Amino acid sequence: MRALADGPKLLRRAVWLVGLTLAYNLVEAGIAIWAGSAAGSIALLGFGLDSVIECAASAVLLWRLSVELRGGDEERVETAERRSRRFVGLTFLALAAYILVESVVTLVSGDHPQPSVPGIVLAAVSLAVMPLLGWAKLRTAKRLGSRALQAEAEETLACAYLSLTLLVGLVLNAAAGWWWADPVAALAMVPWLLKEGVEGVRGEE
Repeated sequence: MRALADGPKLLRRAVWLVGLTLAYNLVEAGIAIWAGSAAGSIALLGFGLDSVIECAASAVLLWRLSVELRGGDEERVETAERRSRRFVGLTFLALAAYILVESVVTLVSGDHPQPSVPGIVLAAVSLAVMPLLGWAKLRTAKRLGSRALQAEAEETLACAYLSLTLLVGLVLNAAAGWWWADPVAALAMVPWLLKEGVEGVRGEE
């Protein structure tokens, strides 16, 4: 990170924003996994599991920022972050494989997921909240010169895309009875999950 006169203030803002993201993702994961299990929705379950992974990414960055805020050894923090990012990358790849297999099985078997009002509400709320958090973190990352915070912010913005995909699938299933829209919406998440996974394993930012 660049040494700035208002560096500590920006770091505190970054810690607050990442902490808020972590807290929201914890709630989002719990509701999505519960609602997805109740409705038999692969898209909702995948969304919830993705939120768990994002919690892990936010927790790592939160720890890193906190250590820097206290004047810790940045080199050691960077090393720990790279290792954690690779671990998170592997979990993204595992999630992509799970969603791919379950979605194909659902499409082939014709197993219809039930409509999920809680899932629709959650997707709509996330679609409103995630862009606000992502843009705020991007602005802070630019001022700090932090590529790690920028990557985490872009992950938050990508979650907004996943929220939109999920919302479309759930609404089509509930309103039009298009049961296949749910697994198709889940499959639409796979390319992004693979991208994040490969970048994480390679240690790219």
